[in-house]
Amino acid sequence: MIEPNVRRGVRLRKIVGVEEALAGVDDGSVVAVSGFNNALTPEYLLLKLYEMWERTGHPRKLFLESDSLPGVRGRGLDLVAGKLLERGEQDFISGVLMPFFGFAPNLMRLAMGGSIEVYSWSVGVVAYWFREVASGRPGLITKVGLRTFFDPRSEGGCANDLARERRRCRIRVIDLDGDEYLFYSAPKPNVSLIRGTTADGMGNLTMEREGMVGTVLAMAQASKAAPNPGMVIAQVEETVPFGALHPQMIQVPGPLIDRIVVSPPEHHWQGGTIRFDPRVCGAAPFRGEEVPLKLTPEKVVARRVALELVRVAAAARRPLLINLGVGIPAMVSSVIHEEGLGEVMIPTIESGAWGGIALSDEDFGLSMGPFAIISMPDQFSVYEGGMLDATSLGFMQVDAEGNVNPSVLPDRFTGPGGFPVIAAGSPRIYFAGAFTAGRRDVRVEDGRLFIERDGPIRKFVSHVYKVMFSGATALRNGRDVLYVTERAVLRLTNDGLTLEEYAPGVDIDRDVLGAMEFRPSVSPKVAPMDPRLFHEETMGLREDLASSGLLD
Repeated sequence: MIEPNVRRGVRLRKIVGVEEALAGVDDGSVVAVSGFNNALTPEYLLLKLYEMWERTGHPRKLFLESDSLPGVRGRGLDLVAGKLLERGEQDFISGVLMPFFGFAPNLMRLAMGGSIEVYSWSVGVVAYWFREVASGRPGLITKVGLRTFFDPRSEGGCANDLARERRRCRIRVIDLDGDEYLFYSAPKPNVSLIRGTTADGMGNLTMEREGMVGTVLAMAQASKAAPNPGMVIAQVEETVPFGALHPQMIQVPGPLIDRIVVSPPEHHWQGGTIRFDPRVCGAAPFRGEEVPLKLTPEKVVARRVALELVRVAAAARRPLLINLGVGIPAMVSSVIHEEGLGEVMIPTIESGAWGGIALSDEDFGLSMGPFAIISMPDQFSVYEGGMLDATSLGFMQVDAEGNVNPSVLPDRFTGPGGFPVIAAGSPRIYFAGAFTAGRRDVRVEDGRLFIERDGPIRKFVSHVYKVMFSGATALRNGRDVLYVTERAVLRLTNDGLTLEEYAPGVDIDRDVLGAMEFRPSVSPKVAPMDPRLFHEETMGLREDLASSGLLD
């Protein structure tokens, strides 16, 4: 064991073995856990906490709260959930407040099984809720979620019957000066499991090799806040003597941390598939080494979003601050890079990264070559505060009123992720996704879109299963909303959705209107999509901006 640091006669015994560190977690604890798809996930602490329960029966009935998702398929909390599913009956976890389940299939199965309470708020709401609790306030007041799944007049953020019955996490409608807001409240954490890179003997924590800083400081503060201050345990890669860390590198001051545990390397990966890449954390420059994306229907969608952003930038005659969500929207940053527009289109992702190329799937939340990384609560202030120029987000279902369901079906609960806060705060929302779902054969060839076999699942439906984005609210707030797919572009208007563009090679009646459960209006100026979208060479978007006078 590493010797504890000694300073001025005070013995600071914070660097301990994992069993000793976790011994203070009591039955029934409310445990905050950092993590964004395995980035910042204290995987070693989670696994050892589970093994302690498996061996001794304690701690039991834990309620877990996270700002995103602490794990990915077969790792972190998903690995623990898989073990619990194999056992059948379990009393290790009593419930979760979790914004996202998408890359954790075992956790999703456990959640949908009905044996634990499941509450799901947006990433930004939970991140800021931790900060509010840390400040001694009873919860978070926001307009995010009104007239959607989160509104208590609908589901109130409860994702299963047990949550609806117990209401451990509550959302209420309140009136402030005649205006409606939602008030989010949940149990204050009395334990926080967090992660960093390096700690000293006092417990000061840095994150120089992490790809984000997340909400770890606010989580630690929430546990330490009155009343009933709790315990904070941090997982790190290494320890150094007190005084070896630069004060401005400290993300969590040592007095807020009770125990430090050094993790084996195999439980401290930078991301879901990345053990460590210095370009992700800014330790090495990113020089655009990746090859361009192949021309696929998904790239067509990403290109069309980029084209819309260029039009906005040209009209505004200034660079744009944008957000890119998970899935196809994350590909937009690659298109921006290919077109040489990195200094004009400044992408951000919800985890806190600015610039670079957003990574996808289990590495979503990380960016290759960011120029800045800020905390997640601060990032969501940018989004909810309306500082963005535009966002591109994914969708699972869209209905005739423009409502969007990004992630919930009767047999599947992916969770809202950061979607609700970002969509609520952005003046321009460009939803991006495939027109249909299921097994399909759609390809781009010779400047045209070929639909050999369409997906059997319709995504443009009469009524979405759950409303996570309200079209009526967006119109009331003056938002510009597009629905961009590989074969059609539709706009939200006061009369519902209007078809404005179609892909070369498709039949509007058969491939667009015939693949929808409702009939949108068709613009009298409906036209083919830009032909450049369907060719291998770059689109020349930089030249488009140069002609507008924005670029030299």
